[in-house]
Amino acid sequence: MTEALLVNAGFLALVMLALWAAAVRIGDVSFIDAVWGGGMALLALASWVQAGLPEGRAGLIAAMAALWGVRLALHLFLRWRTSGEDPRYARILGPGREAGSFGRAALMRVFAPQAMLLYVTCLPAQLGVLAGGGIGLFALAGAGLWLIGMLFETIGDWQLARFRADPAMRGKVLDTGLWRYTRHPNYFGDACVWWGIWLTTAEAGWAVALSSLIGPLFLTFTLTRWSGKPLLEKGLLKNRPGYADYAERTSAFLPWPPKRKD
Repeated sequence: MTEALLVNAGFLALVMLALWAAAVRIGDVSFIDAVWGGGMALLALASWVQAGLPEGRAGLIAAMAALWGVRLALHLFLRWRTSGEDPRYARILGPGREAGSFGRAALMRVFAPQAMLLYVTCLPAQLGVLAGGGIGLFALAGAGLWLIGMLFETIGDWQLARFRADPAMRGKVLDTGLWRYTRHPNYFGDACVWWGIWLTTAEAGWAVALSSLIGPLFLTFTLTRWSGKPLLEKGLLKNRPGYADYAERTSAFLPWPPKRKD
C-alpha cells in the first residue's frame, strides 16, 4: 500500500508540473479549480489500476471518486472557459506577474499547495481502493450519503448556472430551489460525497478509517471555515444587495427551512 501511495504522489507531481507549465504559457492559473476534482479522480483510478482493477468495495470507491471528480472537473473547466481568469488568483499572483516572476509565484502559491492538499483530501479514496474488500452495511451507507451529495452538488450547480444565465436575475440573489434551504448546496454536497467515500472506506477497519479521516475533516474545514464559504460570502455581502437579508434567513451550510420573518 505504501508503494502505491508513493507512486500516486509521483504521478500527481508530474501532472501538476505539466499543468503548471501550461498555466505559465497562457498566463492564467484559474483552471486549477477544475484540477481539484479531476486530480482526485486520477488518484482513485491510479490506485484501482495498481490494485489490479478489483471489484467489490474497491471498485465502488473508485467509481464514486471518479464520477464525482469528472463531473466537477468538467463543470469548473467549462465555467473557466466562459468566465476567464478568476479574480482570486489574479490577486494572489498580481505582484508576481508585475515583477516578472509569474511562473515561480504560480508554482509556489498555487500548484504546489494545491497538489499537497488534493493528495491529502483524496486519502479516503486511495486507501479504500487499495484496502479492497467486500461491500457491507458501512459501504452501502457511504454510497447512500455519496448519492445525496452528488444530487445536491449537481442540482445546486445547475440551478446556479441557470440563474446566472438569465439577464433578468443580474445583481439579484438566488434563493429558490436548493438555495432556499442552504446558502451553499454545492459545498454541502461536496462534503457529503467525501464523508460518504470515507464511510465506505471505514469498512476496511479502524486503521484505514483513522488514517484517511484527515481527508473529509480537512475538506469540511476548507468549505466552511477557510477558503470556501467565508471567502465567497465576504465578497457577496460587500457587493450583492440583498445578500445580507438572504444570509440572515437561510442556513449557512446544512439544509434547513428558512427562518420566517416576524
